[in-house]
Amino acid sequence: MAEAGYGEATQDDKLWALLSWLIWIVALIALLLEDKKSRPFIRHNAVQSLALGVVAAVLVFVLSAVTFFLGGCGGLIVLLAYAIYAIILAIQSYQGRWVTVPYLTDFCKKQGWI
Repeated sequence: MAEAGYGEATQDDKLWALLSWLIWIVALIALLLEDKKSRPFIRHNAVQSLALGVVAAVLVFVLSAVTFFLGGCGGLIVLLAYAIYAIILAIQSYQGRWVTVPYLTDFCKKQGWI
């Protein structure tokens, strides 16, 4: 289903979106290539993928530092949850869905990134 104001995603769009969720460097490349960043579906997924990756990295760092002294593995749990969630979002985007990440999608839209 197309989001309001946007057309349907092409197969190329879906593939770039899938790869953006699975490999962060692909999301970065998609935003640097003029023909890809002008495609709303690709941009929507690439921006959110990078933003979610940054949030996950910060959480992993903080929880790893905190739980290191307690003998726990909080960072590893966050990393595993991030990987599973990213795979779910990748599958949904490959199906042509305009995925939304709670709070993060709204934040990215308010910043004008998507």
